[in-house]
Amino acid sequence: MKTIKGPAIFLAQFIDDKEPFNNLKNICNYMADLGYAGVQIPSWDGRMIDLQKAAESKTYADEIKGTVEEAGLQITELSTHLQGQLVAVHPAYNELFDGFAPDNLKGNLQGKTDWAVQQLKYAAKASENMGLTQHATFSGALMWHTVYPWPQRPAGLVETGFTELAKRWTPILDEFDKHGVDVCYELHPGEDLHDGVTFEMFLDKVNNHTRANILYDPSHFVLQCLDYLQFIDFYHERIKMFHVKDAEFNPTGKLGVYGGYQGWVERAGRFRSLGDGQVDFSGIFSKLSQYDYDGWAVLEWECAIKHPEQGAAEGAPFIASHIINVTEKAFDDFAGRGADEEFNKRILGI
Repeated sequence: MKTIKGPAIFLAQFIDDKEPFNNLKNICNYMADLGYAGVQIPSWDGRMIDLQKAAESKTYADEIKGTVEEAGLQITELSTHLQGQLVAVHPAYNELFDGFAPDNLKGNLQGKTDWAVQQLKYAAKASENMGLTQHATFSGALMWHTVYPWPQRPAGLVETGFTELAKRWTPILDEFDKHGVDVCYELHPGEDLHDGVTFEMFLDKVNNHTRANILYDPSHFVLQCLDYLQFIDFYHERIKMFHVKDAEFNPTGKLGVYGGYQGWVERAGRFRSLGDGQVDFSGIFSKLSQYDYDGWAVLEWECAIKHPEQGAAEGAPFIASHIINVTEKAFDDFAGRGADEEFNKRILGI
C-alpha cells in the first residue's frame, strides 16, 4: 500500500485582489504557514499563471514551479475546470458561461468552445513542462437540461449526446497522452459526467482511453444520495485525483435534492467546511489507502456558512489527521512462525 500525499489546497476559492491572495507568491506563503504541502492551481486566473506561456516556455513554467517551491510547497496539479466546461455547452447556457472565456468571445458559442479546446491543449503541455502527471477539469454538458426530463427524452438522444461529447474530448485526451498526463474529470452536477454510470458511458465512447480518469469528490455524491464509499470499490483504478470536500444533505417535508431554487444556506443539500458536514472521511482515506492511491489529498473549500480563511486554517490539520501512514507489516506478524512446504503438508494432514 501507499501513503496519500498532503495536505494540499485548491487555490480557486481563495484568490482575491486583496493581499495575500492577489498573486501566486503571497498566497503560497500564506498556505504554507497554515501547514499545507501542496497547491492546485486554477489555470484561468492570470494572477496565478499564464497558461499559454507555461505551455510555450519551459523557462516560465520553471519560474512558476520555483515560486511555489520557494514557499516550501509543491504544485499538485493544474486545473481547467472553467475551460473544460466550455468544451461542451448547450446553446441555452451560452450567455451564462460568457464569464468563463475572454470578453471578445461573449455570445460566441463556437468561439468559446474553440478557445477552450486550445486551453486544454496548452494545459497538457504546461503540465508536462512542470513535471505534473494529472490534470483537473470538467467535461462540459450537452444533455444536462434533460437530466430529469419532461417530456421524456427522444429515443437515441443520450447515445447521440455521448457520441458528440467523445468526439470533442478524444483529440484532447490524445494530446494529454502525448505529454504523459491523465485528464481527471470532476464528476459534478451540471456536467454530463456526474456519476459512475455517466462516466462509464463516456469511457465506452472514448474506447476506454487510458487518459480518461476521475477526480474523486465525495461532496457531489452526498448531494446525489450516491454511495461514495462503494464508488471507490468500483472505480479505484481510474481515481487519480482527490478533492477533500465536505457536504450535508438534510431533506425536509418541503425541500429535497433539487433545492427549491433556494440559496445555498436554505438548501437541503449544501457544501460545508471539513468536519462540519456528513462525509465519512475516515472511510474514504481507508478505502483509498487500501487501493494504493498515492496522489494528493487536496482541500476544495466551499461552505455556505463558514468564512474561507477559517476553512483554510482548519483544513490542513484535518487532512493531515486523516492521512494514513500505511503499514509495511501485518499486525499479527508477532504470532507467526517460519514454514516450508513439508510443514504446510503436515498442518493439512497430507
